[in-house]
Amino acid sequence: MNFSTALPTFVITLREGVEAALVVGIVLALLRKAKQSRLNSWVYAGVVVGIIVSALIGFLFTGIIKFLGSINPQYTSVVEPTLEGVFSVLAIFMLSWMLIWMTKQARFMKAQVEGAVNEALTQNSNAGWGVFSLILVAVIREGFETVLFVAANFQQGLLPSLGALGGLAVAAGIGVLLFKWGVKINIRQFFQVMGILLILIVSGLVVSSLQHFDEAMANLALSSRSSENLCFYYQHFTRIHSCILGPMVWNTTSILPDEKFPGIVIKSLFGYRDKIYVVQAFGYFILLLSIGGLYFRSIMGGNNQKQKNVPIAQK
Repeated sequence: MNFSTALPTFVITLREGVEAALVVGIVLALLRKAKQSRLNSWVYAGVVVGIIVSALIGFLFTGIIKFLGSINPQYTSVVEPTLEGVFSVLAIFMLSWMLIWMTKQARFMKAQVEGAVNEALTQNSNAGWGVFSLILVAVIREGFETVLFVAANFQQGLLPSLGALGGLAVAAGIGVLLFKWGVKINIRQFFQVMGILLILIVSGLVVSSLQHFDEAMANLALSSRSSENLCFYYQHFTRIHSCILGPMVWNTTSILPDEKFPGIVIKSLFGYRDKIYVVQAFGYFILLLSIGGLYFRSIMGGNNQKQKNVPIAQK
């Protein structure tokens, strides 16, 4: 059993789960401070319902892929990789956007949550629903990226889902350590490390998504003579070929195959392939440099902002 396929979803859910756990912890602390602990049950209900909704969305996406692939069995080999590629692209955009956005908003998180909770508490009759909706949105927002990632790799079976559950459990444990037992954890450094891992995972997802589209185009080209010209690049009569990805620029099958340990772990986490084509290589480095650059710029911006806010007596 290939447990390495659970690693990417574990990392993604761990990071997103810790963000949700911080929101939950801040809300519980504010309710205790306001002597409104009676609303704690609404917080827990929001967490449970948010997890259920995220899981249902995941089942819906994977169901759509299987249904569309079964409509015409002749084109199943085309539809499934195409949809996997589409979901991969959606996951790339969502994960990249949330990474940059949350990095910029992290220093304002407590103030924003506190404002939302205070607003909910002013509405006496609907305070519970206000707290519930706040937690529900936070959990679904963080769970949606994992759902897209799992849907983009649904052929890998249940293991990505198990990885997501594992990451969720560890994130919940971190939340308990922070807010229940008062354990000191450097959250800023945690998110910075997890952010770097997430950038590498998303960059690897570019390689996978392009592989899905290449597979779909190749299968379509082979399905009929009228479609065979769709493969604008193809080295006939050789084992080194692609349909739309251009010539091969990387071949490490004899050194580090991606179907054996440790290559399979690197493949699952960072999109490593023992065969890389020119379009994949360009896509990988373009996303790595662009999103990575934006991420580190947002980190440096946050650090500079903190330095500016330090009182003169402390400088």
